[in-house]
Amino acid sequence: MIRFENVGMRYGAGPEVLHDVSFELAPGAFRFLTGASGAGKSSLLRLMYLFHRPSRGLINVFDQDISMLRRDDLPALRRRIGVVFQEFRLLDHLSAFENVALPLRVGGHGEGLIRKNVGELLEWVGLKDHMNARPATLSGGQKQRVAIARAVISRPALLLADEPTGNVDDRIAMRLLYLLEALNRQGTTVVVATHNQALIERFDYPSMHLEDGILHSRDVPGRGPEVSR
Repeated sequence: MIRFENVGMRYGAGPEVLHDVSFELAPGAFRFLTGASGAGKSSLLRLMYLFHRPSRGLINVFDQDISMLRRDDLPALRRRIGVVFQEFRLLDHLSAFENVALPLRVGGHGEGLIRKNVGELLEWVGLKDHMNARPATLSGGQKQRVAIARAVISRPALLLADEPTGNVDDRIAMRLLYLLEALNRQGTTVVVATHNQALIERFDYPSMHLEDGILHSRDVPGRGPEVSR
């Protein structure tokens, strides 16, 4: 699904923010990504999402060497990736329902399927009574749930979530993690960046830990290691 080999990344002419990052994720893996603020978590997710190219090293996603891809090839790959951004990136002129429905509309799905699936998912994340609300009228936690619903609605092959539970209480956080876990059981590879150590400890999944731009693995006993430096 994903392979990094000795990847380094810098912004412009600045210093490297990621150093010699190497790891592999098999299809269907679930990983937490941990590290202090500034450790490079968001930068690593941007590389996985193909939003940036590395300054050095090899990145292979869906059996594609991204250094060999043209810019025009990237949108098709990105459509197989669901992303939950810290800043939500909701479209302010659309309702919560229409924001979540957007990936299905882009994919050409029928209106009946869209209404059924979007309605059920928004009810699951506790937004049944806010389907027609626009982002400006929603709280930070409600926006977070809309963003997560939009990311998972098309059942992507790869889901990248950057602090997906940062604006919700513990009860909603658990419910959202159960949603990501259910998606993972259906075959989606999931990477969740989070500071919430208590939440991590409640789920039996390995972690990748970033410290000063260097990646370490923390595998759970009883599971085969799939991540290595």
